[in-house]
Amino acid sequence: MEEIKIKSRVVGVDISNERTTYAIIDIRGNIIAEDSFPTEEFADINDFVKALSEKIVMLVESNGGYETIRSIGVSAPSASSVSGCIENAANLPWKGVIPLAVMLREQIGLAVGLSNDAHISALGEQAYGSAHGMRNFIILSLGVGLGSCFFAEGIEHQGQFGYAGEFGHTCVDDNGRQCGCGHRGCLEAYVGAKGIVQTARELMQGSDKPSLMRSLDKLSPRTIAECCDQGDELAIEVYRRTGYILGLAMANYASIVDPEAIILTGGISHAGKWLVDPMYESFESHVFGNLRGKVKILTSKLNDRERDVLGASALAWSVPEYSLFK
Repeated sequence: MEEIKIKSRVVGVDISNERTTYAIIDIRGNIIAEDSFPTEEFADINDFVKALSEKIVMLVESNGGYETIRSIGVSAPSASSVSGCIENAANLPWKGVIPLAVMLREQIGLAVGLSNDAHISALGEQAYGSAHGMRNFIILSLGVGLGSCFFAEGIEHQGQFGYAGEFGHTCVDDNGRQCGCGHRGCLEAYVGAKGIVQTARELMQGSDKPSLMRSLDKLSPRTIAECCDQGDELAIEVYRRTGYILGLAMANYASIVDPEAIILTGGISHAGKWLVDPMYESFESHVFGNLRGKVKILTSKLNDRERDVLGASALAWSVPEYSLFK
């Protein structure tokens, strides 16, 4: 009887707007090796896929070789696990429909699973983070974009075409700000990174009140939060308005889904109390009365990049095994 060798490692890849991180992860969730490079350096998707493939191969060959790798899981904005494509991403440098799963499989010769970054964050939180042991929860990913994923009775809901949870592109103002998706008034245009910066600029333009924000070389959610830490009233108002809108939208979401918890992930969640306090107040004011005081609002304790490569590895284990090298 021929011995069947079980492959004990996968590769997890997290493609964000700024950086692409890739890691080798074993069956117990240990990160064996990890590296990253700037996503923005590659305006052409073909150049990006070639570079990513070469970098993965180099990492794999220097850490046990191809024979140890079962498959690859990839997290990306606006990705569909149903089609295996990134479709019309609002914030990535590549436009249109990108068949990324097929492109990587052809380059590397291993099975590739692809899913939306918010869905991957949810897998990471369920397996290793704040959602461990929960069956009904929502993950919100707050960054350049705004995504979400919800689990119902322990099962991730992705929808017919793989795009369930596009929370950032729900409308909060029919004639509001222009969003990168082409519509107006999307939640992302107010709560995403660019939206928070725009709120800050509008407040400074509409007021003579002194603010540390006026002297910043670069306005960003992080630098605005740092101004809040120093007692800047205008900066605090930026996050008060952001939190109010986010809390209202979350209340609508929770009233439909009835979750045990909503878990905040991503860089903007690091604004801490300046965002969370007004968000929670707004949430409690607007959520369905029978849910008031019952839904836990949590901030992820995992490192964002680590959680997302771990989530991508969880996806990798779920795809059917395939290799050109058997």
